[in-house]
Amino acid sequence: MLKALFLTMLTLALVKSQDTEETITYTQCTDGYEWDPVRQQCKDIDECDIVPDACKGGMKCVNHYGGYLCLPKTAQIIVNNEQPQQETPAAEGVGAAANAAASSGTGAGGVTATGMAASGVMPGGGFVASAAAVAGPEVQTGRNNFVIRRNPADPQRIPSNPSHRIQCATGYEQSEHNVCQDIDECTAGTHNCRTDQVCINLRGSFTCQCLPGYQKRGEQCVDIDECTIPPYCHQRCVNTPGSFYCQCSPGFQLAANNYTCVDINECDASNQCAQQCYNILGSFICQCNQGYELSSDRLNCEDIDECRTSSYLCQYQCVNEPGKFSCMCPQGYQVVRSRTCQDINECETTNECREDEMCWNYHGGFRCYPRNPCQDPYVLTSENRCVCPVSSAVCRELPQSIVYKYMSIRSDRSVPSDIFQIQATTIYANTINTFRIKSGNENGEFYLRMDTVLKSVMGMERV
Repeated sequence: MLKALFLTMLTLALVKSQDTEETITYTQCTDGYEWDPVRQQCKDIDECDIVPDACKGGMKCVNHYGGYLCLPKTAQIIVNNEQPQQETPAAEGVGAAANAAASSGTGAGGVTATGMAASGVMPGGGFVASAAAVAGPEVQTGRNNFVIRRNPADPQRIPSNPSHRIQCATGYEQSEHNVCQDIDECTAGTHNCRTDQVCINLRGSFTCQCLPGYQKRGEQCVDIDECTIPPYCHQRCVNTPGSFYCQCSPGFQLAANNYTCVDINECDASNQCAQQCYNILGSFICQCNQGYELSSDRLNCEDIDECRTSSYLCQYQCVNEPGKFSCMCPQGYQVVRSRTCQDINECETTNECREDEMCWNYHGGFRCYPRNPCQDPYVLTSENRCVCPVSSAVCRELPQSIVYKYMSIRSDRSVPSDIFQIQATTIYANTINTFRIKSGNENGEFYLRMDTVLKSVMGMERV
């Protein structure tokens, strides 16, 4: 009777095991594992990497298949990749598996530790992490009522029988090799992205992204105004659909980074100044040499007519020249200190007077006079004085003496004006003195007048 009951239970267990193997969902992993869509299998989760402060009290975290261990920092980890692990009967349940793990080392790739609860070490290096893991699709009942867990990383978990139907997650489909592979919705055209969006394929799904320079606003892609998000451009920003570009103010140019504006040295690049160019930030200025001034276009230079600006630059005559001026003097004068006119004393330099003549210098020229101006019966007694001897009967009717005086008269004197005055001697009483211009007044330019004190004044008037 007991034998029959045992056979009946064994038969039901086998039937149940066969039913569970008909449909296997490979994207569902046990605790401590996650599905790897690239390798199409479950991979271990490194809790030590993703769980912050996984171990307390100065313990160190050691990752393990389906979980992690907290061990003292001085604990020694022994790796054993060859020692086979004895299977645990299913009748002992999950608790027996946990107890076995607490007192024995791991199988291939395992660690030796104590105090690990709710975990079991199974053949092939796998863990039964919990009761849910034992009852899940990763565990089946063997022919000898042993609890066997398949390693999610074991490629043999893919059924070799092509008649088995694989249930793939959303976004995956069964391949000809009975492997769940990703559906590329972007290539297949099954996405719902707008025409102004870009389809990006993901593992098991896809996403719609806006083109560069655009951002999502609801379901639409709108242009990003980069010019409102400083500091994109150094000086000026121009927004364009999906992009932007920078501009510089006049006198500047974009640098190689297309962002910074640098000053243009117009004096080196394209000097437009006629004479002197000075570069300033963002512009330039022109200046002229001495004697010139800027024209209305602020580029060219025009000569300054200094002679028109003042009538006191030169004593006699001002002559304008390009960029400067010069002073001129009349004939017989020379320029002194660039502006003043000084008479040239030809009698001290060069003259054409003969030996019997004397040179008399005057303003602007010279004259040659006889060294002895006296005419018979007069006799030269001293320089320029001629005396008629008393012993001569001819001298009784002639002036006793004649004095020759030479003077220069400037031609630019205002007229009428007095030139000199003479006065007769009073040596002889009851003498009548007569004054007259003897020669040199052919044009009537000179005159004589009598003043109130019986002096004769010679003057000059305009004819």
